[in-house]
Amino acid sequence: MRAALFPLPILALLAACTTAPADGSPQIQTRSAANRENVQSAVAAPLRDVNVLRTKIPQVLLDAMADPYALPVPATCARITSLVLPLNGALGADLDEPVQDEDDLMVRGRGAALGAVAGAASGLIPFRGWVRKLSGAERHDGLVSAAIGAGAVRRAYLKGLGEFRGCPLPARPSHDLVDREEPMAETLKPRYPIR
Repeated sequence: MRAALFPLPILALLAACTTAPADGSPQIQTRSAANRENVQSAVAAPLRDVNVLRTKIPQVLLDAMADPYALPVPATCARITSLVLPLNGALGADLDEPVQDEDDLMVRGRGAALGAVAGAASGLIPFRGWVRKLSGAERHDGLVSAAIGAGAVRRAYLKGLGEFRGCPLPARPSHDLVDREEPMAETLKPRYPIR
């Protein structure tokens, strides 16, 4: 009787969800981001909750977890660049790079709709919190978050070394996004009022 809970179309989506993201990038995603990527990913959310679908952590992030402050050998600009580029591929745009504006109402609405679909699909699992804990899905999600954090620290460390050595982009941070004429308080205003 349990097989009736996962009809064949849902299981067929498993193959679609284990492929690369729609844009072909190998970027790592948290469970929440993966659930909002497309309709197939949103419907496959229960498979993430029972740890059938898992986010693959790129080797570059596993290496960063082992030692985020490892000094590159040799510590040349070319070597730093060769270490930063795979991190950019795994993590996406850094804070010093311009990103597309995600305030578009259609983009936010699509993400909310996909999140609702993923929530409804995950709601079919009774005692979902316990299932996630017992299946190891919760632990794996923590590992993915730790890998993302370690990769971000590693990239920042390498870019700091690159700036110290006077390396060109991408081996150093870009300071182009900061307008030197405006006071910093004006450029970093929160979108919504905070207390």
